[in-house]
Amino acid sequence: MTVEAKGYVKAGFEGVRDAFLANFADGESELGASVAVIHEGEMVVDIWGGHADEARTREWDKDTIVNVWSTTKTMMFLTMLELVDRGVVDFDEPVANYWPEFAVNGKSHVLVRHIMSHTAGLSGWEQPMTTDDFADFERCATGLAAQSPWWEPGSASGYHAISQGYLIGEVVRRVTGMTLGNYFRTTFAEPLGADFHIGTPAACDPRITLNVPPPPLVIEGVDPDSISMRTFTNPIMDARVAWTEPWRRCESAAANGHGNARAVALLQSIVSHRGEAGGKRFFSTSATDRIFDVQAEGVDLVLNQPVQLGMGYGLNSEYSPISPNPHACWWGGWGGSLVVNDLDANLTYAYMMNKMAVQLVGDLRAAGPLMATYAAIAS
Repeated sequence: MTVEAKGYVKAGFEGVRDAFLANFADGESELGASVAVIHEGEMVVDIWGGHADEARTREWDKDTIVNVWSTTKTMMFLTMLELVDRGVVDFDEPVANYWPEFAVNGKSHVLVRHIMSHTAGLSGWEQPMTTDDFADFERCATGLAAQSPWWEPGSASGYHAISQGYLIGEVVRRVTGMTLGNYFRTTFAEPLGADFHIGTPAACDPRITLNVPPPPLVIEGVDPDSISMRTFTNPIMDARVAWTEPWRRCESAAANGHGNARAVALLQSIVSHRGEAGGKRFFSTSATDRIFDVQAEGVDLVLNQPVQLGMGYGLNSEYSPISPNPHACWWGGWGGSLVVNDLDANLTYAYMMNKMAVQLVGDLRAAGPLMATYAAIAS
């Protein structure tokens, strides 16, 4: 079955479209997806193609949206950068300054930058959890506030896959009086007209394409008491949770954002354009510089692979060489979604899809169109 790339491609960026379509060539690697590129303030690529259902009866349309998993985290990072820039939050202050109940059990010295960079030692919960519990924000947040860190905060990273949303979300709620999803919506999404939701309203349901779950992740030879196992098995995530109404409606802000490549690129271009997008300034140039303050480097205690993390975002490094330029940052989502912000090139690249790869990191479908993007701007 031939897949057509619909949408807009600026002259000179045709290679991005070709690389996007190459993902569909074998009929198996990709099902439905969208790609968007903003360069020097202009949307130079905004394309989509494939199908919105596994049976291939419904096409991916211009306004199709999908759960992008951890790419949602980049919207939390935008929110925190804006609050820090306004002086409402300080990355170098204790979390307990804003959330007093958090100070117990050895956490009085946990700083805001630690929860931003997966170094807080709170990558999972001590209390037994189910995926249904993620819709109960109070249970999730108070559980983290009550427990002890699993390692010395600030000493190493350990991917806070789901917990980061409740840690950052509670700080945002304490300082703004609003949930993170609502603050993000009114501060960023609505001013830019970006179709991205943390806490997705029922009116969006007909436009949602269901994530196609990856094959089960096989974990062998891992210490059951390791930080990695404790993080990923309480609870074991089933991607089909994204099919459920409670997951869509709640604000599990590290993982349940719904959008498409256009929306992600619009919002994240605030970073690549140093605080400004759509003719609006959201935070200062100096705020974007904070992203590149290295917070962790080395083997991540949860992912068990080397990373270099800045303030929230992953940084361009030997571990994740996502750009030819030094001032580039990135983040991705379970199954293959990816966003790259390159401040040196004034470039944001976004790839969102519905068919999930099995690996947590390293899926290559987003890489081809990204490389083609850099080839286009180089020429």
